[in-house]
Amino acid sequence: MSAQQESFDYRMPPGEITGPSAWYGTDLAARSQEWIRPFSGSELDELDAAMRGVKERGLEIVDIERDDFPLPTLGPALDEVRQDVLRGRGFALLRGLPVDHYSIEESAIIYFGLGAHMGVAISQNMKGHVLGHVKDLGRHEFDPNSRIYQTTARQQFHTDTCDIAALLCLQPAKSGGKSAIVSAATLYNEIRRRRPDLLPVLFQPFSTDWRGDSPLDSVGHYALPILSWHAGLLYCRYVRRYIESARRFDDVLPLTDQEIEALDLFDELSDDPQIHLKMEFRQGDIQFLHNHQTLHDRTEYEDWDEPEKKRHLLRLWLNCRDGWPLPESFLPRFFTLEIGSPGRGGYLLPPGCSLNAPLEAE
Repeated sequence: MSAQQESFDYRMPPGEITGPSAWYGTDLAARSQEWIRPFSGSELDELDAAMRGVKERGLEIVDIERDDFPLPTLGPALDEVRQDVLRGRGFALLRGLPVDHYSIEESAIIYFGLGAHMGVAISQNMKGHVLGHVKDLGRHEFDPNSRIYQTTARQQFHTDTCDIAALLCLQPAKSGGKSAIVSAATLYNEIRRRRPDLLPVLFQPFSTDWRGDSPLDSVGHYALPILSWHAGLLYCRYVRRYIESARRFDDVLPLTDQEIEALDLFDELSDDPQIHLKMEFRQGDIQFLHNHQTLHDRTEYEDWDEPEKKRHLLRLWLNCRDGWPLPESFLPRFFTLEIGSPGRGGYLLPPGCSLNAPLEAE
């Protein structure tokens, strides 16, 4: 731990966290009409018209901003969705985009245009990709320089380094591949009730692997708390695979028995079907998640043999101008605390690399 990290104030919530963000999966599964929002016919017409306007003007996908994608009636509704994601339950699912009627480019334009109404897209890797492809590329889940979303393996509960993560389902899996999400507030409350002695462990920094994407060639890891309490808000930053793989570095100490116990309990509670919520992605579904308060997972899946039918999701990482203020402890991974900044989180690009939106998985 550096001297700077030691100076951080690792405060904890004064008591149990209440409100819409502290939900249980069994409750919300029975009330899916509250978080699944189908597109209306008129809204789909607006999306189609906005997409065709972008094509007529020859705009590149990466250059699409909110004003370039006018949505007279859907736009205000998306503002309400964003507030529910950022300051409500922490997620939403939009349903019914007819992606089978569009080319991959047209679907990506609509998706990116929708995203521009939610926030500003940031880079998801060192290649500058603002449009990610969640697809099996034959990678191995235990390769320290690969990403689990490039395999068919289960992802395990984690968060990403942005305000909102979005997924558009172009093609569902043959079987499996369900999305699972869990509330960080609920996990905190459950640990507070069951094992309050382990809570302080989760508010201390854990060394985490950059997995080959460090902005500094000589640094292979960074340190960040799993849970943080700042401005009256509970934040979560968690990727256990990366915490464990950071132990490959000589200057990172092994996890203590107490740390392992705390991580095991965090995972055990996340895996509890009473606590998490599973949802099946249908073709044309768009999921929005607030990364600072909602962890997500994906179950293992079986894919189709035909290349054109393989499971394929498009991903956006978005920062919001009305997003949460980040605690100082996030600086080692988020680079800046400025709300809405395209440089907050994501990845710092090497010289000569610019943002781009590939239409094929790389």
